[in-house]
Amino acid sequence: MNPVVRIATLRDLDALCHLASLSGGALLNLPTNRTALENRLAWSIKSLDAEITAPENELYMLVMEKPDSGEIIGVASIFSRIGVPWPFCSYKVVTQTHVSRELDRSYTTRLLHLVNDFDGASEVGGLFLHPEHRSGGLGSLLARSRYLFIANHRKRFSDRIIADLRGWHDKNGSPFWNAIGHHFFGRDFAEADHYNALHGNQFIADLMPRYPIYVDLLPQDARDAVGREHEEASPARRILEKEGFIFENYIDIFDGGPTLSARTNDLHTIRNSLQAELSNIPASPEASKALLASGSLLSFRAWHDHATIEDGKIRLSDQTPSGILSGATIRYIF
Repeated sequence: MNPVVRIATLRDLDALCHLASLSGGALLNLPTNRTALENRLAWSIKSLDAEITAPENELYMLVMEKPDSGEIIGVASIFSRIGVPWPFCSYKVVTQTHVSRELDRSYTTRLLHLVNDFDGASEVGGLFLHPEHRSGGLGSLLARSRYLFIANHRKRFSDRIIADLRGWHDKNGSPFWNAIGHHFFGRDFAEADHYNALHGNQFIADLMPRYPIYVDLLPQDARDAVGREHEEASPARRILEKEGFIFENYIDIFDGGPTLSARTNDLHTIRNSLQAELSNIPASPEASKALLASGSLLSFRAWHDHATIEDGKIRLSDQTPSGILSGATIRYIF
């Protein structure tokens, strides 16, 4: 059977620790610390049990599983509302022009403003796929399963959504962090990023300067890193932009990577997905490949299959996950 995306449970802890180790510690939302991962799983499970009328501070962790072997080959997360319990900080890159009539000279420069503009938004992040399984559309399935989960639980998420991309790094670490954050936090980027993964970013509000920072005063390598994603994050950026995320000059306060944002209801998968009852008749041979989801909360499943819509019902091939029976409501998008 094709891989299936489902909600993570505590029994997935060992597998998630293994995936985190393969990531090399590059993902803030997939820490390599076992205790931190266990705490995130517990947070996700608690979120499923919460009676929600509006998003507050929930986390939902999804894993991709190979049903035949039970192997966990991917993970992705959704945060229902960022900026709780401490503000979510970003740098907004703004352009300013200075003019001197006396000298007949003008110049345009960029400034970094520390802002909390995304407080209250939802966030997708922590996506990692096992290096041996990065083909056959599995990355797209894992990424887009988050939007199907949001569509099936719309009131649990905000009207605005963001995605932070890993910023540019070189052999000396993050040029952006070395030029700014290191001076105020007193530790290298890896230490600060690890601290943030375990304890949150309140220390940014405590220690980072509140005044605008002139980009032209930074070293050249730091200037070049402003709004630039790491080369390994470029495929993820293309997927996000295809979904409807855009860059509006917000960057990460750690490494200067771009923060993409969108209106939640405008995301392609959410806006264009439909629902139909599952037929007990198999799909015809000429069926088209579709992205599918069924169930809510702990019973949520997302997968790829070939499907047709006939007589108002959806017909699938033999790839339907176990437990999803005729008459079930299927969310689909071709």
